[in-house]
Amino acid sequence: MTKTAMSLALITTLAACGGGDDQETTAAKPTNCTNKIVNEAAPRVLVWAWYPNMAKVVDNFNKQHTDVQVCWTNAGQGQPEYEKFQTAISAKKGAPDVIMLEADQLVGFEIQDALVDLAPYGAGDVKKNFSEGAWKDVSQGDAVYAAPVDGGPMALIYRTDIFDKYQIKPPKTWAEYAEAAAKVKAAGGPVFGDFGSNVPAVTTALMIQKGAVPFVYDLKDKQNITVKLDDQATKDVLNFWGDLSKKGLVGKEDQFTTDYIAGMVGGKYATYVSAAWAPGYLTGAGVGNGKEKGKFAVAPLPQWDPANPVSVNWGGSAFAVTSQATDKANAAKVALGLYADEASLTDGWKTQTIFPLNQSVLTSDEFVNAKVEFFNGQTANKDIYIPAENAYKGATYSPFTVYYYAQLQAQIVKINEGKTTGDQAATDLHNQIVQYAKTQGFTVK
Repeated sequence: MTKTAMSLALITTLAACGGGDDQETTAAKPTNCTNKIVNEAAPRVLVWAWYPNMAKVVDNFNKQHTDVQVCWTNAGQGQPEYEKFQTAISAKKGAPDVIMLEADQLVGFEIQDALVDLAPYGAGDVKKNFSEGAWKDVSQGDAVYAAPVDGGPMALIYRTDIFDKYQIKPPKTWAEYAEAAAKVKAAGGPVFGDFGSNVPAVTTALMIQKGAVPFVYDLKDKQNITVKLDDQATKDVLNFWGDLSKKGLVGKEDQFTTDYIAGMVGGKYATYVSAAWAPGYLTGAGVGNGKEKGKFAVAPLPQWDPANPVSVNWGGSAFAVTSQATDKANAAKVALGLYADEASLTDGWKTQTIFPLNQSVLTSDEFVNAKVEFFNGQTANKDIYIPAENAYKGATYSPFTVYYYAQLQAQIVKINEGKTTGDQAATDLHNQIVQYAKTQGFTVK
């Protein structure tokens, strides 16, 4: 967590509500476009987005539209972009017309009136294209604050060579996961997984899978929020991973590093609890040198209660219209139509850049029956990821996700260092978040 990121968290407060509708930044036609404008006479919509294949997606949109054109720039991936957006919100100028945001970050900007409700601009016309969970993640009641594009239904990626060597079957429950981890270690094998502190979204997803409801928040009632992080489900999950960490059955390394990826593709870890986009992340890092080929398969995410299976999500992005957009109707047309055409969606999933949320892809024979090369020809979409996405019911995020993740990350570090228990970490986390919410002007229930 950088100081800049922490500053962003601290200024995303209840007191900051009432964001600007300033028109200065987009009144003139934007000219600093990374892409080529196909129809010069058409109005332009300035877009910030970081998808790896965004150049192709923008070209597809502009070639298909004579009424509006996308002027695209990459303002940074994730947090760097959010910090620039927050600066523009505070200054009431400098924001794009359309911005790419992760679902768990939406509420923090919605509460500042920085995003436009897309319901009056045709969002309802595309609702049928998405699952219940995907739509809930971008909505607040009848209001819709972004158009979903990609998601991260979670599953268990595993090394087939390690499982074969130690005669392990994909665990169906987390209890079986712990048993398999102990068996592999006792036989002199590698650690079974990783309890990285820098992926608090994963831990949160597993808490929700266990039955936790960390936050209850409704934008129609901005001042009130329910925080529940000292519940038994949260404690159980932190204790479970803390126990595996203490026994040396899982690693404690930060993920998204070159060393971690090299370890994953090199057999240092037997499993990777991750999302549908993980194969693109692993193969795109350039550290595998082909070692990963034919070594991986994927199974459904283990369950806490197999009689009541729960599907959870990690990641996923959407396009939102900012309150500073000059022409909100055109901006909405872009947000709802960008990365929604067949050519762009197909390119996204075939290059493993995204896991599309659009049902036109999720129900297509080509996608459903695709034999995924990374998983040695396994029909992972049909067998694992599509069922997981369709079963996902959505989640409720807090208005201060950045701060919450930072505190959870700090607690996981303490657990991994043996300085606290899962029970104590949950209680401390709860108290920290409650106190923070109160200092930001919220009434905590």
